[in-house]
Amino acid sequence: MPNHASSIPDFLYGTAWKEDLSAALTELALRTGFRGLDTANQRRHYFEAGVGEGLSAAYRAGVVTRNDLFLQTKFTYQRGQDHRLPYDPAARLAIQVAQSLASSLDHLGTDYVDSYVLHGPSSGYDWGDADVEVWEAMQKERDAGRAHRLGISNISLRQLEQMKAAQSELPAFVQNRCFARLGWDREIRSFCRQHNITYQGFSLLTANPEVLQHPQLIALAAKLNATPAQVVFSFAHSLGMVPLTGTSSAEHMKQDLDSVNLTLPEELVRGIESIAG
Repeated sequence: MPNHASSIPDFLYGTAWKEDLSAALTELALRTGFRGLDTANQRRHYFEAGVGEGLSAAYRAGVVTRNDLFLQTKFTYQRGQDHRLPYDPAARLAIQVAQSLASSLDHLGTDYVDSYVLHGPSSGYDWGDADVEVWEAMQKERDAGRAHRLGISNISLRQLEQMKAAQSELPAFVQNRCFARLGWDREIRSFCRQHNITYQGFSLLTANPEVLQHPQLIALAAKLNATPAQVVFSFAHSLGMVPLTGTSSAEHMKQDLDSVNLTLPEELVRGIESIAG
């Protein structure tokens, strides 16, 4: 079962698509005040070793210690990878899970991660046999102390319900792309609330340009002396989400963190929830 439960931060800094800037932006995010980092051992979209370099720089400078942080990485199936694999593709999936996490721990300079996430089920439809094998292997890594909690990203309600029906251990985290036009992932958020799962929302801004440009939201932001992005992140917090931001701007990093201090009246939360384009 989960152990050493570290606190879950209000915000996660996402490190995807940073490439050669991964180290510098990771350090900047920590200096700005982020205490949660999201990465993946998927060289196609992440430079996890660069994140580790940024962590090392922040440790050396006395900005943070490992105990201050919530570090989250992911296991990605081969179909989501390029040729730079963090495991032996000929090995059993359970071995790939262990090899990927060992590589992540080396990249990040730590002996555990606070959250180990399956980057997405093996198919877009069912929770299949491959997922069962991977999930059991991830539980073994958690039980050995190399991860404190487990999560799943890019998962459907159908797959979560299949896990529940099979009496599988449910994840501590679900991390999904969050679309306003789908009620901000309302059905999955409801499942998460019912089962004490923390919902992490990503692409809150990039997936919802129609919301950021909506006159109602723009007017509300002006009234609150906030940016539209800050209102969206405050709204996400009001719904019980842990949002991710991947900004490369120091100013936006600070603004995003400051959104935690915004308070939206309940009627405004309902109003934003109804904006779908």
